Amino acid sequence: MKISIGSDHAGLPLKREIVNYLNDKGYETNDIGTFTEESCDYPDYALKVAENVKNKNCDFGILICGTGIGISIAANKVPGIRAALCSDTFSAHACREHNNANILALGQRVVGTGVALDIVDTFLKSKFQGGRHEKRLAKVAEIEAKYYK
Repeated sequence: MKISIGSDHAGLPLKREIVNYLNDKGYETNDIGTFTEESCDYPDYALKVAENVKNKNCDFGILICGTGIGISIAANKVPGIRAALCSDTFSAHACREHNNANILALGQRVVGTGVALDIVDTFLKSKFQGGRHEKRLAKVAEIEAKYYK
């Protein structure tokens, strides 16, 4: 499984931990940056990861900024992307099982490393349940089609 991962400067320390963790677990990672603590703009990294997922260059994406809010909002502007901000494992499995989320967003300043790694594990191991959730995702796709002409 290939994971595209990116962060702004505020998410860099957690991104480094997650990249090492994923590599140790045998995942292939595509780290698109940032690589320094110099101030940068989270939408740039959100777009790169979202495009990697949308274009199927990667199976999933992980995005990290200070809170996870801004970077998830930016990623969700790309049609077909369902970026979910998670701060707990329940949300991590629910967003995959019910919403077929394809990008996990995390907040460096919100969750500690141990919790973040548990969230990453849960997100990557959970599977979309389909069924009644398919209809709801079709409605989300209709909203995208209406506004992204």
